[in-house]
Amino acid sequence: MKRHYIFLPLLLLGLLLTSCEKPFDQLEQDPNRPTSAPASLVFNGILNDMYSVAGGGAWNDAQRYNQFYASNYNYYATNEYSWTSTGLYYTTLKNVVKMEQEAKKAGLPDVNAYSALGKFFRAFFFEQMTKRLGDVPMTDALQGLDNQTPTYNTQKEVYVQILKWLDDANSDLTTLIAKNDNNLTGDIYLGNSLAKWQKVVNTYKLRVLISLSKKESDTDLNVKTRFAEVLNNPTKFPIMASMDDNLQYIYNNQYNKYPRNPDNFGQNATRENMAATYLNTLTSLNDPRTFVVAEPATAKVAAGVKPTDFAAFVGASSGEDLAVMSSNANQGVYSFQNRKHYYSTYTAEPYIIIGYPELQFTIAEAINRGWATGNAETYYQNGIQASWGFYGLKDGDNTIYFSADGGYKVFNTYTVPVSYADYYAQPAVKYAGNTADGLKQILTQKYLAFFQQSGMEAFYNQRRTGVPTFLVGPGTGNSQRIPLRWQYPATERSYNTKNNTAAVTSQYGGTDDINAAMWILK
Repeated sequence: MKRHYIFLPLLLLGLLLTSCEKPFDQLEQDPNRPTSAPASLVFNGILNDMYSVAGGGAWNDAQRYNQFYASNYNYYATNEYSWTSTGLYYTTLKNVVKMEQEAKKAGLPDVNAYSALGKFFRAFFFEQMTKRLGDVPMTDALQGLDNQTPTYNTQKEVYVQILKWLDDANSDLTTLIAKNDNNLTGDIYLGNSLAKWQKVVNTYKLRVLISLSKKESDTDLNVKTRFAEVLNNPTKFPIMASMDDNLQYIYNNQYNKYPRNPDNFGQNATRENMAATYLNTLTSLNDPRTFVVAEPATAKVAAGVKPTDFAAFVGASSGEDLAVMSSNANQGVYSFQNRKHYYSTYTAEPYIIIGYPELQFTIAEAINRGWATGNAETYYQNGIQASWGFYGLKDGDNTIYFSADGGYKVFNTYTVPVSYADYYAQPAVKYAGNTADGLKQILTQKYLAFFQQSGMEAFYNQRRTGVPTFLVGPGTGNSQRIPLRWQYPATERSYNTKNNTAAVTSQYGGTDDINAAMWILK
């Protein structure tokens, strides 16, 4: 028996020594942590990232930078553009690679729904980065430990590749749709419809092309020819045909609530007010969207102005000193968000990431610029009417609601007559033709349709065209300038120093300046 007591510890020691002989990379693996996931699950996560990257919903920083609304309470936010760096989206792009790998592991062919949409996602996330920063790592990126200091591609190179990805995605989707491929699952936006995704891809391509309007003479980009090709070949390049084709995020009453709802009324309802750039443009055009999105200013109503009079609606200049704005807001000088539309439920309205109204104005702009043939006025009117429809406006009597007591439960009801024909007959609205004035009208209506939608697309369009004029002052900071870009994140400066320094030097003379113009703006 004594020998057994000696042998057993020795046996255990031998087993322990044997287990220690495993390589370290095996020992550090967590057996409880999954190393793979279905492509559909990764796909679902990427779709949620799209929502976050495209602004993450309404009534946030992006929408203040769009000058749609303003903060009047500095504990929560200011209206300053004194931003610094922005984030990068390589983590999501790594998930795109993982999604494609998992699809192949599951036995799908080289061209499959996930690989086709992977090309679109690459275009989307790289474009989001480059239009914020300028040059970004692309060709050498996403190589993991094999290359931890990727070189930067020029912004032009990035856009050339974006357009290629979009063309390839369209071609792959055409092939899959012809085969009645039904392998896509996990889609929170379009019900796993490849036909609808193809419309999104080509609609997005037109967004990218119009964003390059300052480079219309560049023969490598060839934006005018590419744009006309899409319009002239609807079978090869299908685009959105109605609001039903929108790529949009739908809110619900439980886990994904609209950002303004009964739960947070007490936190922000009176600490935010409508911005003049947006609201005062609406009222100057006698636009009935005013009655859906805003409350009449209580000081105006107290002074005898009817709640249904456009004169009762007042936005604050985003450039106004914050202390002055706060005082004015507390005295009822400015309009707040409409309590019925935005606060009385948890689902207010969908959040459009890529949508039909934007597309209509984009086509109208391209025709105005001479990029394509067609009737710009038709597309211009389509865009206005689609935006009106989004808010439930129709010809004839419309019921509107304003808060009876400042809250979100009791409302006064009014009936207002709406006539699209009368609205459009106004000289400020009726299309002035393919002229500079006509272009300004298109861009103004596009801005109005972007309200609380599509992240910072309203800002990017204003940055490119100057329409509308953004208001500045002590409240906007940055020496009363609207910045043109963001700084590179600190991680790039710290861990990819050589390549980051070279990129900043070649683009911006060595200073990572938020007021410097990137290549697409020159």
